[in-house]
Amino acid sequence: MSENDVPSWLRWAREIQAISQIGLHFSKNHHDEINFSRLKEIAAEMTEAHSNLSLSTAKNIFQEQVGYATVKVDVRGAIVQNEKILLVQERQDGNWCMPGGWADVGETPSEMVAREVWEESGFEVVPERVVGVYDANRGGDPLSFFHAYKIVFICRVVGGQARPSLETSAVDFFGFDDLPPLSEPRTTQRHLDDIYTHLKDPDKPAVFD
Repeated sequence: MSENDVPSWLRWAREIQAISQIGLHFSKNHHDEINFSRLKEIAAEMTEAHSNLSLSTAKNIFQEQVGYATVKVDVRGAIVQNEKILLVQERQDGNWCMPGGWADVGETPSEMVAREVWEESGFEVVPERVVGVYDANRGGDPLSFFHAYKIVFICRVVGGQARPSLETSAVDFFGFDDLPPLSEPRTTQRHLDDIYTHLKDPDKPAVFD
């Protein structure tokens, strides 16, 4: 999936939201602040009109974003044992993905992915190398309200045991040729194909968009 496959309204809403956010961050003029705030409302109204979100929910999503608009970062941990990859079942959509989530302020990427894997799957891991750095908006489900990059790490298990969490309802290993339905905003077939290739060729460099 390319950026051209993302609905036009969503690309426009993202851009309007970003312009509004940056404008509000730098503006010193009250009249400009009113106009930039209105742009943020328009982005929310566009989202309500073309998605299943209510206007209040869309406004809340956009109002949470302050300061200069930058790309978000998502991290995912790839744990493979006996030719099978660890996936967790998301409570939100019932589909499966590699454990991971949004990067938090104050943590390095490797610290973040290790913590996310522990919280979502119950396994303690050590990140060993990067599979790839992806444009998260160019694959899987296009309905993402913010631009994001996704970093996928290959990790080694050093402790713990499988257990679900508040965000995941099940934890299991699957063969690369016997995968469950994927939660595509989080994990795509491309990610899994790249992981499999890296496992077969450890000297392969990281991929990137």
